[in-house]
Formats: sequence, C-alpha cells, structure tokens
Amino acid sequence: MFLHLGDIVVHAAVEGPTEAPPLLMLHSIGTTMQVFEPQVAVLARTHRVIRMDLRGHGLTSVTDGDYSMELHASDALALLDALGVREAHVLGMSIGGRIAMQLAAMAPERVLSLMLMDTALEFPPPQAWQDRIDAVREIGTEALVEVVMPRWVVDPSLASSQGMRQMLLRTDRRGYAGSAAALRDARAAQVAGRIACPTTVMVGDRDVATPPELAKEVQAAIPGSRYVEISEAGHLPTLERADQATAAILEHFATLAPAAGRDAGLAIRKSVLGEAHVARASANVTALDAPFQDWITANVWGGIWTRPGLTRHTRSLLCIGMMAALARHEELELHLRATRNTGVTPEEVGEVLLQVGAYAGVPTANAALKIAKAVLKEE
Repeated sequence: MFLHLGDIVVHAAVEGPTEAPPLLMLHSIGTTMQVFEPQVAVLARTHRVIRMDLRGHGLTSVTDGDYSMELHASDALALLDALGVREAHVLGMSIGGRIAMQLAAMAPERVLSLMLMDTALEFPPPQAWQDRIDAVREIGTEALVEVVMPRWVVDPSLASSQGMRQMLLRTDRRGYAGSAAALRDARAAQVAGRIACPTTVMVGDRDVATPPELAKEVQAAIPGSRYVEISEAGHLPTLERADQATAAILEHFATLAPAAGRDAGLAIRKSVLGEAHVARASANVTALDAPFQDWITANVWGGIWTRPGLTRHTRSLLCIGMMAALARHEELELHLRATRNTGVTPEEVGEVLLQVGAYAGVPTANAALKIAKAVLKEE
C-alpha cells in the first residue's frame, strides 16, 4: 500500500490478523522491507505485521538533505497513526534498531516492547559516515557496494546476499546519504536512560559493522533488557540466517507471555476468542459452572495453548477440524470466528473440512461447511 504521510508517500505492507498484537518492523540502511520476508511468513500468524520502506528507500519517497533519527521515528509514528495503531511491538535492524530506540524514547506509550537487532547507540567514527555520504552523493551507492557487502553478511555469494546487494545498488543516492547522516549524528544521550519497555538486544556473533561489544552497550543502557547472540551470523541475519533470526524473535515474544496457568490462559483466551466474547461468557458464569470455567482457563487455554510445540495458528486449525468431525457445532462456530485473530484463512478452513469429509464422513463435512460459509461471511 501507499500512504501520504506528511511530506512523503510511504510504501508499507500490513499482514496478519487485524485484531492481533501489532508488530512494526524497520529495516537497515540501503535495503528495503523485503529483508524481513522470512520472518513475516511466521510472525503474521500471531501478529499484525507492519513493514515500511524507510524514507529514501525502496518505493518510499526520497527527500533531499540530511535525515535524523527523530525524522525517521516520526515517519514510523505517522504510519502507525494512519493505520489506527495506538501501540506496537517494534523490531528494528541496524539503523532500524536505532530508529526503534528513538521512537521508544520519543513516545514510550506507543511501544509495547523492542527487538533491537545488530544496532548500536552510536555508529563511530562520524568521519567514516561523512566519507560515505560524499562518495554516494557524487557516484551513487555503487561506490560502496564492495566495501559494504562483506560487512553485512558472512557469505556474499548466497542468493539472499546477492539480493541485498541489488537492494543497495537500487537505493537512491539521496536516500542513502540522508540516512547515513542520521547514523553519523546519532548520539547515545538521545536514548540512553529513556527506554523502559521490555527489550531484547540481538546481534550476529560475526557482525563486524555493529559487533557484539556495541550490542552489549545497548543492553547496558536499557534496564532489564536481554542479550542474545545469533550464531554464525553477520550484520543482517534475517535472510542469511533466517531460521535463527526468527527463533530469536519468537523467543522474545515467549518471554513476554505470562507463565502457564490461569493468567496465561485468560490472556490467550481473550487473544484467540476476542475480549468481547470472553466478557460475555464471564458474565454468564454461575456457581454451577465456575469451577469448570476456571479449570478450562487454567489447564486448556493456560496449559495446552501456551505450549511451544504448535503455533496458535495450527491449534486453531486443529480445533476447527475436531469440532467439525465431532459435530460440536456451537464450538465450531466459536473457533471459526476466532480465525480473525489466529490468522487461519478461509482457504485453510476449506482444506481442513475437506480432510474431515475424507475421514469423518461427507454429511459431517457438509454440515460443517454450511456453518463455515455463514460464519465467515459475518463482518
């Protein structure tokens, strides 16, 4: 999608359930939001994933002059405002991580948590960035590619590395130079001591651009933050070490989840079924079924749905298949409505009910399909 935001048109993408927790992803200098493609495939099952091409990058407008971390953070806030998102988890890589810190310092009430990947409080020395700025403004990003690529990845020959090389070569010289100025001028004092949200600092153990010692400085500046190294990874691990990067992100979210039990169960129940449904159900609880409802919340929602072995998306599909096969139509309707929150698509529902027809009988599947068609048409 394209959105008018202040003085630029921003290219953005939004994937995942509308009612799921929002996750804003901010990419590195000289790349585009495509560097997060492998992670989106997983994260959009449980989060509303929001990506943008930064000012001067990808398909977002280019403006002249020096940019700043405050300007980039303001662009990100404007995107959240345009999408009606009050608060979000924020993941940033390289300059994206520094922008994420600036955003959390400027508007702490808007940031649920931070994932800071291969970034730093400052990016010394300033003269090195000025030299890049001068070279890019005179020649273009082709002046940097042979120097930058070995700093970005461990193996420049990989297809993903070659893809990032093309991203760099296609970055507008004004956009790269503007963001390089933001890196040149970034200072720790702008963010240190101003961030209090849950934070995980992630870094490739072979990152030479922002090595682990700089990541540890970020961790030290944010009280209570976690530190995670991604093995055999360079500066931009989301493509080159996609599985390890995704695992680190999922681990961050796992640390935010309440411990298994009633509290976790209630949180997941609200997330899957919707707060309005849970409120209605709770209002109808009596002394007769209160112990049963507590048991379900603590042991089913809080004991099974919290387990890491299956994604919430997969558990949602399983519930639909089992409720259809058992002809538990009231529960089937409930879990079909929950697909708005779990990321299950109508196409996936159709495949599951086809499987039900094969193994539980055609009449059973036919009845479930009629219910599914009615429920999935609801607004």
